[in-house]
Amino acid sequence: MSTEERVPAAGGVRWKRFGGMLALTGVVTGGMIALTASGVLAANFSISGMPFTVTATNLHGDGFEQYATLDSMIDNSPNAGDTGGQMVLIVSAINQAQLTNLCQSVSLGGAFLKITAGDNGTPVSAKALVVDSDQINGNADFTNIEVGGDAGTFDKVKNPNTGQQVVGPDYVFGQQADAVQIKNLWQNNYATTAAKFTLPHLRMSFSTTGC
Repeated sequence: MSTEERVPAAGGVRWKRFGGMLALTGVVTGGMIALTASGVLAANFSISGMPFTVTATNLHGDGFEQYATLDSMIDNSPNAGDTGGQMVLIVSAINQAQLTNLCQSVSLGGAFLKITAGDNGTPVSAKALVVDSDQINGNADFTNIEVGGDAGTFDKVKNPNTGQQVVGPDYVFGQQADAVQIKNLWQNNYATTAAKFTLPHLRMSFSTTGC
């Protein structure tokens, strides 16, 4: 059995829309967050199906991969809607990431659970950060990007806890780069994992407004 980790994603995006989002325009890749403070990169878990918003004024990432995958909810999830409990999503993986002025919020019906960090002079940092999204906005710059590669062959992201490469499914279209820089990042996410997550100046509270 291969020692490579297969990292799935989440979302209800259509393949045509996914292809458009991989275009090198304003709608590209990026930053991420769920409050996974530290631990082993998850290979697979059941998503809740509840989206959460992530914003950052700046994301810098060394080692970047992006591809599509399939995430699943638990059986009979009330959040499944017309998805059948499965969602095709965009996976954005970064080997080492820094995010400035991070905000994450999830709507709980009448209120938002809101998290902010990295807004007091020290950015949020993460290792082997993997985010599943169905929409990503921002102004992106890539260094040495390769577009159209087989996601199962990617080699830009490695879990430092296990030494395993983070790769996508075989035969799936993807892109990877040595580095990525995104300003004014906005994401609609369904899952986030990281081998390590450091959140300086962390604040968590209920709010009447989201990010």
